Amino acid sequence: MPVQPVHYPPVDVALIGAGEYTTGYTTGSVKSDKKLGVVGLVMFDLRRRGIVNEISIAGTSSGKWPAVQAHFKENIEGAYKDMDTTFTPFPALGAPRDADAYKAAIDALPKGSAITIFTPDSTHHAIAMYAIKRGIHVMVTKPVTQTLADHLDLVRAAEEAGVYIQVEMHKRFDPSYADGKQKAKSLGGFNFFSSYMSQPKTQLETFAAWAGVDSDISYYLNSHHIDISCWYIEGIPGNYVPVKVTASGSTGIAQSAPYNCRAGTEDTITLLVEWQSQDDPSKKGTAVYTASWTAPVGAGVHSEQGFHYMADKGEVRIDQSRRGYNITLEGSGFASINSFYMNYSPDGEGLFAGQQGYGYVSLEKFITTVQGINAGKIKVSDLNSRLPTGQNTIATTAILEAGRRSLDEKRSIVIKKSGDSWSLE
Repeated sequence: MPVQPVHYPPVDVALIGAGEYTTGYTTGSVKSDKKLGVVGLVMFDLRRRGIVNEISIAGTSSGKWPAVQAHFKENIEGAYKDMDTTFTPFPALGAPRDADAYKAAIDALPKGSAITIFTPDSTHHAIAMYAIKRGIHVMVTKPVTQTLADHLDLVRAAEEAGVYIQVEMHKRFDPSYADGKQKAKSLGGFNFFSSYMSQPKTQLETFAAWAGVDSDISYYLNSHHIDISCWYIEGIPGNYVPVKVTASGSTGIAQSAPYNCRAGTEDTITLLVEWQSQDDPSKKGTAVYTASWTAPVGAGVHSEQGFHYMADKGEVRIDQSRRGYNITLEGSGFASINSFYMNYSPDGEGLFAGQQGYGYVSLEKFITTVQGINAGKIKVSDLNSRLPTGQNTIATTAILEAGRRSLDEKRSIVIKKSGDSWSLE
């Protein structure tokens, strides 16, 4: 007899950050590879399905809202049947610019509601902490924070408040990556990991406000595969932990015309990370993570991305860029399509049909987990072995901060872990 789905009350959600990933709306000459957005579209569809209730979006400028609303009307309601894109804006229409508008959006939520945070990296800690202290569950994009201390601060606060932090590490929900994780369990001790992820240099136009100032390409892209490697290595024989990070950066393109980012902005960053078995001091592993936002335009993919994981008894290799699905259009050329991530094509009835994409699943999993927690059916403490929580992404933040410090201080940075205590030296 089939298992009947469990129905919980829908969740009110505030989307903090009104940028490209949330709304798909861009201005000027910037062209988005996600022109319908991701977060907003998914939440509107979850509302259609009865999983989400009220939706608000918090930005900093009310002058943007008419254009965002028109964009949603034309490109989402106009593309999909039965899709309602109404939302409550913060700051309100006609209100003055307000960098703290997220506070009003969070204050308007009932306890047990949820927020998503897709804002500049340096703002994550303050926004997440404001929500946690008010009993609101949090999804935050990677990196959780830019420092290990801030990350640990959020984890402690969430545990005290009894709320859930999920990190939007959507690659964990890619079916190939998830299957590789299960296969890696039988391959023995860790030996080597290598990853590369890049985006075309035109992305520097999208990120002009913060590239090289508020954050760097390692925080932005290396974070994906650092998390994947930590996830794969977690629980395998040997009990491996990262112990030393040495970073190197290439410069020249981002700081030059036409991008004119701050002098010294890295084009490409590589992190060399030493992993040590805590069970056998004679066993070590090596990982090399490379990320770039100055890749050439016209490569046929928006993001070059993939990794190689090698262990004692085998290896896993995944090319996430080219999935065997290609389209060629006159005028724009050849493109490899990753429909595993987000499928924007409607079904035969005209409804949105992208619920199986791992970009969608990541967000849906957060909301349905919040529903289960609120209903008393899920314990937050049980989630660390199942989902990308604040707790089980600490190593990722430790490596990222160590990489930034290695570049700034021109030396290797040591990571220390003793029990549940983490520190950098």
